[in-house]
Amino acid sequence: MLPFDLIKNIFRRNREREQILYLIVGLGNPGKRYKFTRHNVGFMVLEKLATRWEVDLKQKSFDALWNRGKIADKNVILAMPQTYMNLSGNAVRRLLAYFKGDVNKLIVIHDDLDLPFGTVRLKTGGGNAGHKGLISVAKCLGSGDFMRIRLGIGKPSDKSRVESYVLEKFETESSALLESIIQLAAEAAADIVTSGMQQAMAKYHVKI
Repeated sequence: MLPFDLIKNIFRRNREREQILYLIVGLGNPGKRYKFTRHNVGFMVLEKLATRWEVDLKQKSFDALWNRGKIADKNVILAMPQTYMNLSGNAVRRLLAYFKGDVNKLIVIHDDLDLPFGTVRLKTGGGNAGHKGLISVAKCLGSGDFMRIRLGIGKPSDKSRVESYVLEKFETESSALLESIIQLAAEAAADIVTSGMQQAMAKYHVKI
C-alpha cells in the first residue's frame, strides 16, 4: 500500500493538471543571436505577458521555459519552446499531454509575413502559410484547431530573402512602434483568456 503522503501528492499533481485551462505559447528561437529578430516576436509578447501577470518563466522542462500562473482568476501556463522554431511542436505536445490540456485552449503567438508590420490579427484554426513553427505544432498535435495571435512583420520584396529577413533584427525606425504592438498582443492574449476569442477579435483587429 502506498504511503498516505505519496497518495496525497499524486492527487495534488493530478488536480493541478486538471485546473490548467489555457496554454499560451510564444514561438521563437532560443539564444542571444535571435533575441530581437522578427521571428522572435512571439517570445517578446510571451515575456511581456509573463511580466504583466507576474509569471516567472523559470521551469526548464518539456523542451521549454515555462511556468504556471493566473490571468485574472483563470489558470494558465505560459511557455517558450527551447528547440529551434521548426521543432516547436515537441514542447507544445509534451506540455499539453502532461497537463491534460485541450488543443481548443491553446493560444500560439507568432510572427506573420503575410501581414503588414503593425498589424495584430487573431484567429482559430486555418492554414500555416509556410510558418515552420505552426507547421510543427499542428503536426505534433495532429490538429491545427488552436487559437493564434498573428503579428505582422511584413515581407521583403525579394522572395528569395525571406529566410534571412525573418532572422534579421527589426529596423531602428520600427522600434518605437514595436513596443506598442507587443503590448497590444499581450493584452489580446489576456482578453482571450478572460473574455473569449470572439470578443477579443472584435477588440483587437486593428492596425496601429
